[in-house]
Amino acid sequence: MSGDIPELPNFIQILYNNYPDQKWVLFLHRFEDLFFSLIVIVAMVLFCYWGVHKKALIPGKLQNGMEFGLETLQNLIMGILGPEGAKHLPFLGTLFIYILMLNWAGLIPLMKSPSSSLDVTASLAICVFCYVQYLNIKNMGVLGFLYHLAGSPKGVASWLLVPLILPLELLAQISRPVTLALRLFGNILGEHILLGVFAILGVVWLAAYAVTLTVPLQIPFVFLALLTGFMQALVFTMLSTVYILLSIPHKEHSK
Repeated sequence: MSGDIPELPNFIQILYNNYPDQKWVLFLHRFEDLFFSLIVIVAMVLFCYWGVHKKALIPGKLQNGMEFGLETLQNLIMGILGPEGAKHLPFLGTLFIYILMLNWAGLIPLMKSPSSSLDVTASLAICVFCYVQYLNIKNMGVLGFLYHLAGSPKGVASWLLVPLILPLELLAQISRPVTLALRLFGNILGEHILLGVFAILGVVWLAAYAVTLTVPLQIPFVFLALLTGFMQALVFTMLSTVYILLSIPHKEHSK
């Protein structure tokens, strides 16, 4: 378990519990989320390379599945962004696949979902925030973006409302990465706490009857975790897509 939170144990936590004085174990424990994130990145790169390095006219099951998934994601993004979606697909597609693998990593025995850490989800949300602000400034210019945040005032009455509208718009911009980070963190942490609680119940239930084996009561919830992990990755990506849409000038998007 991780501290007082009843999550399923990972191999770094087990090492730390047994060898707390070893410097390399302390190092791994301190950067636990970063280490598991790097494992996910390496796995993602290897999986993608394995799936596309031998392209065939008649694709195999892996290549066919990857192409179907990419086309589905592309259609979703293009459906929201229109023609503009093509140049944002690499960022949004990578974001979706990475978050999905982060979410599912904790379902592998002795692994951990880095997305159950607020540090990781906040970092992802900040990346989206910086990307969106870059697009805002690129598409509108610095002054144009400030004018947009002020509500695009055109008359005296509109300019008088700027001191009210500008703080609200700034608050809306800041709240987006906060909600992205907290939503992903809360849902993934919650599902792993659920798995941990039912794993403990299986041990306690059998201990009460003096049985040495454990009942994996958490198994049915693994399938729920697969679904919620997918949905949270999709929600994070779709909200990021909408934020990108809002950074595209209306006249450009309507073409």
